Amino acid sequence: MSVGDSHRIEDPNATTPPPQLDVVGSVPTPPVPDPSEAMTLLVTLPPGSGGSPPHRHTGPAFGYVIEGEMIFELEGDPERVVRAGETFWEPGGDVIHYQDGNNLADARTRFVVTMFGVPGQPMLIPVSADELVQRRPRRAPRP
Repeated sequence: MSVGDSHRIEDPNATTPPPQLDVVGSVPTPPVPDPSEAMTLLVTLPPGSGGSPPHRHTGPAFGYVIEGEMIFELEGDPERVVRAGETFWEPGGDVIHYQDGNNLADARTRFVVTMFGVPGQPMLIPVSADELVQRRPRRAPRP
């Protein structure tokens, strides 16, 4: 989807075509911690990597897969595959992020993610095995 001319700045002195702007993902603004800090990470998952164990974030995260395929699962949503050129997001807070592993056994997967978190707190907060058992009914059915 193109952003149209509303996001372009006219340059009467331009000698080259204007940049092409395409929206690759858009969501309503979720709550952001106050105070907060934004952090952008480049994540590289080796072939077959399971990614991070179940965790939370103190604020929302927005990502874009650059290369490969990621298995992505948030509490309450079925797991899905996010491929290169696609986006993902999560609201953070109490929601458990179950999966962010590489869906490819023979190639790396790379993605960029911008996270809004509470300054001085870890960007990934592990979820205990006991809590995973308690919240099992909130997880979408497994394939």
